[in-house]
Amino acid sequence: MLTARLLFRHNNSDFAIDANSKYETTKEYWSKEHKKNTKDAELKTKQVDINKGLNKIENHILTEFSKTKTELITKEWLFNVIELYYNPPVPIEALPTELIKYTQKYIEIKKNEITANTIKKCNVIKQLLVRFELHFKTTLYVTDVNSNFKTNFETYCLSNKYAPNTIATALKFIKVICNHAKHNGLEISYQLDNIKIKNTKVENVYLTIDELDLISSIEDAKLTDSLKNARDWLIISCYTGQRVSDFMRFTSEQIRVENGKNLIEFTQKKTGKIMTVPLHKKVIEILEKRNGNFPYSISDQKYNTYIKKVCEIAEIDQLVNGSKILETEPKSKIFRKETKLFKKFELVTSHIGRRSFATNFYGTIPTSLLIGATGHSTEAMFLNYIGKSDTQKANQLADYF
Repeated sequence: MLTARLLFRHNNSDFAIDANSKYETTKEYWSKEHKKNTKDAELKTKQVDINKGLNKIENHILTEFSKTKTELITKEWLFNVIELYYNPPVPIEALPTELIKYTQKYIEIKKNEITANTIKKCNVIKQLLVRFELHFKTTLYVTDVNSNFKTNFETYCLSNKYAPNTIATALKFIKVICNHAKHNGLEISYQLDNIKIKNTKVENVYLTIDELDLISSIEDAKLTDSLKNARDWLIISCYTGQRVSDFMRFTSEQIRVENGKNLIEFTQKKTGKIMTVPLHKKVIEILEKRNGNFPYSISDQKYNTYIKKVCEIAEIDQLVNGSKILETEPKSKIFRKETKLFKKFELVTSHIGRRSFATNFYGTIPTSLLIGATGHSTEAMFLNYIGKSDTQKANQLADYF
C-alpha cells in the first residue's frame, strides 16, 4: 500500500505528514521497476496507469490543501481527505430514505469498487428485505434499523429456516448500508451502534495433508479426464491458498524464477491486491507432468461437482459436522443452509483449498508469512478464518518456549 506524504511550510517551520492511500503495488515493482526506463510495452502501460492514479490523488490532496487553513492540516486531516477521495459524499437530495431503495443506491454507488459476487450478495439481501416488508406489510426506512427491527428480522428469518450465520451476515450488511447513509448526511437510529451481531461457531471443514496425499495417489484409471483436471486444480488450490476466482486464472506466463525459487504473481480478483506466492513442490509436480502448464479452466459449478466426486473416489467419507445448502422440502425450490453430520466429501467446495492451506500450515509456518500468501488484511481475520483462538496461539508460543 503506497503512502501519501504531504510536505509544507508554516510559520517558518517545515512539516511532513503521512497517510496510507488505497493504492497497492508490490515492493519489488515500486523499488525496481516503477521509475525504470523501459521499452517493454506492458511495463510502460503499467507505469503510466499507476502515475495517472497517483496524480489524481495528488491533485485532490493539493486542492483540499488550498482550501484549508494551514494550522488545521494534521495527519487526521490528510487521512480524511484521502477517504473523501475514495468515498465522495452524494448530495442528500439525491438519496432515498427508504431502506430498500437506499440499498439499491448503495449498490449503484459502489458498483465500481466491489466485485460481481459482492453485488450478487447485496441483491440477495435486498430481496430478503423485500419479503420482510411484504410479510409485515410495512415500508422500512433507514431510521427504522434499531433493536426492535433486529429482533423482528431475526424472528422472521428463523421462521423461514435461515441459518443463524446467514441472518448475521444480512444484519451486518444492513448496518453497513445505514452507516453509509449516515456518512452521506441521512438520519439513522441512535440504537444502530448498539446492535450487536454474533456469528455461530461452525466446524471448519478442510482437507488434511494425509487426505491430500490420498487424492494425489488416486489411480488415473479411476478418473475421467475432467476429474483428473479437477483433481489437479484441487491440489494446486490446497498448496497456494487462493480463491477459485484467482487460481482458475493461473497461467505459466505468470511464473518467474527468482533465486532458484518458482514464484507466481497475479492480482486477486476480489481485493485487487497484487500477490506474489511461491509454488509448493506439489504444484511443481503437477506442472511438470503437464509440460509446464496449469490444468484447463472450468466453471465454478463444474469444479464444485467434480471435486466432490474426486474426494468420494478417494474415500474421504468420514462423518463430520458441517453446513450444506439443501432444499427445505422436495420440489419446494426453497433452499436453506443446514448444519448436521455429512460425509466429508459432500462438504467439499471450491473454498476448501484456501482453508486447507491456511489450516494445514498454521503453526508450522510463521503466521505473518501465511497471511502474506492468503492476502488476509489482519492476523485477527486470519485466525478467525481458520477457527483459531488467542488461547491456541498462546499454547503454540508456549511450545516454542
